[in-house]
Amino acid sequence: MAEARVAVLASGEGTNLQALLDDPTVGSSIVLVVSDRGDALALERARARGAEAVFPDPGPFPDRAAYDRALVELLRSRDVGFAVLAGFMRVLGPEVVQAFPERILNVHPALLPSFPGAHGIDDAVAWGVKVTGVTVHLVDEEMDHGPIVAQEAVPIVEGEDRDHLETRIHQTEHRLYAPAVRALVEGRVKVEGRVAHVLEEAEHE
Repeated sequence: MAEARVAVLASGEGTNLQALLDDPTVGSSIVLVVSDRGDALALERARARGAEAVFPDPGPFPDRAAYDRALVELLRSRDVGFAVLAGFMRVLGPEVVQAFPERILNVHPALLPSFPGAHGIDDAVAWGVKVTGVTVHLVDEEMDHGPIVAQEAVPIVEGEDRDHLETRIHQTEHRLYAPAVRALVEGRVKVEGRVAHVLEEAEHE
């Protein structure tokens, strides 16, 4: 784990980033935090822990592909081996996914494949489901689609305030994400088709 170099991509407050920074194993491997928003609190959280914090402003780029190419160049220039999305609100294009195949993780506030997209919590509530949850998955070229590494159910309590539900979902994210990141960087995530297996120990070549 000490040799892994992890970049975290975040757009907002960075609470999932903080949970990763606070993890005794994952935190020491986070060398770079990237945000598409210059005012993201995630950048401040990174600086407070001594990780490099970078804001590549999307504004000057002519299109998404150009931004993605610059993002790949940035990650490679820092010798990053794994990318972890923590509330990053841009969809990664094929340039990024192909540069880090099966080495990008995302956490989503619903039980995929149900309720993909930016409004997973609200969509679950609107649908009236009794159980929602959290999914950690590998990123592929489709949104919220890659092989599932970890999931945990979160029951919806009748009459519960939406913000309280969101808090419980975030707590679950914080608990679930770091072990999944550890498994990925330790080589314990093996993919067969669209099924991801998490091994107890890494396989030796």
